[in-house]
Amino acid sequence: MRSDKLILILGAKGMLGSELSIIFADLQPICWDIDDLDITNEEIVQKRIREISPSIIINASAYTDVDGAEHNQEQANRINGTAVGHLAKTAQTIGAKLIHYSTDYVFSGTNKSGYKENDDTNPVNAYGYSKLQGEQAIQNICREYYIIRTSWLYGKNGKNFVDTMLNIGNKQKEIQVVNDQFGKPTYTVDLALRTRRLIEDKLPYGVYHITNEGQVSWFEFAKKVFDLSDMSVSVLPVASDKFPRPAKRPNYSSLINTKIPLSRQWQVALNEYISKR
Repeated sequence: MRSDKLILILGAKGMLGSELSIIFADLQPICWDIDDLDITNEEIVQKRIREISPSIIINASAYTDVDGAEHNQEQANRINGTAVGHLAKTAQTIGAKLIHYSTDYVFSGTNKSGYKENDDTNPVNAYGYSKLQGEQAIQNICREYYIIRTSWLYGKNGKNFVDTMLNIGNKQKEIQVVNDQFGKPTYTVDLALRTRRLIEDKLPYGVYHITNEGQVSWFEFAKKVFDLSDMSVSVLPVASDKFPRPAKRPNYSSLINTKIPLSRQWQVALNEYISKR
């Protein structure tokens, strides 16, 4: 029989999943990672999840290598798209709520003002396309779901821009960072807390945009990282074409939250993360 309180967190060892495990710890969630459940195997997904029959499934597992997705589109689509469909079918079958995380990269990035929850999607790279497949699978299958789009995520237990900058800053005193891509940095702690509030407040099902607030370029973001860390590193602004990469990035991908109270400013969240490192 399905438990009215049991929560299953998938991708629990990842950067976001590990934070979710902490934020929901008092509810004693079941925390699984890839060693516990291969979400690309539909038969195993249905069998294992039905056995524990959770009331809420939080999927923080994903293929996150944006450049790698250009060369491994099949794998990215299988993990971010098809496998999410497996979870959606299982959740619908057992009557569980499904919470899933998506990305600002489902948008083209041509709108300087940013994107609201209901704006048309149009990804410009394979990663964004794979994540959009997952969104569509959920919307086509589930009745009770929250799709949470977020962006520029950083936190403990995972590769992220903040840690990369700090590592580079420890080795060199000058760095070039692109200044023509804009978005909203997001701290995993804030995203996990907002996820819990979304569930507990029993808000209407659908798509939500959850980030820290304030649009910034990667260049400005990097400068703030070094400022808050009291590191003397010269950050030089350059255009994206200075660093050609396999995957095209959207230039303007700020997510506009029109549905719930706004999170704190990105500078405040970043300062907390750096102070706790």
